[in-house]
Amino acid sequence: MSGVKRKRNVLNVKQKLEILQKLANGESASTDAKDVLNERNTISHSAALQSVETLLDYMGQREFDYCDITAVRKICIDIRQEMNKQQKQRLITDFFKRQILKG
Repeated sequence: MSGVKRKRNVLNVKQKLEILQKLANGESASTDAKDVLNERNTISHSAALQSVETLLDYMGQREFDYCDITAVRKICIDIRQEMNKQQKQRLITDFFKRQILKG
């Protein structure tokens, strides 16, 4: 196995700051850290959205076909819907966690 490089999972600065803020607020951040580290080959929704929006800008400058631009816009909508769905799920989960801690 010599010569084989092992990919290290490292939190970026933004992720570290978010986890530190949660810890400062008395919240548990261990799950967040594990989730980030388990997302080896995934891209965040915000990064995907930014990439697709950049592609839209490029397509607009190059005067791509309207149907192609519409298809890419649909991808943006799908990403935003998924982001909203996950945000709602986090809010619900956080609400129930707080209720359990109170009770």
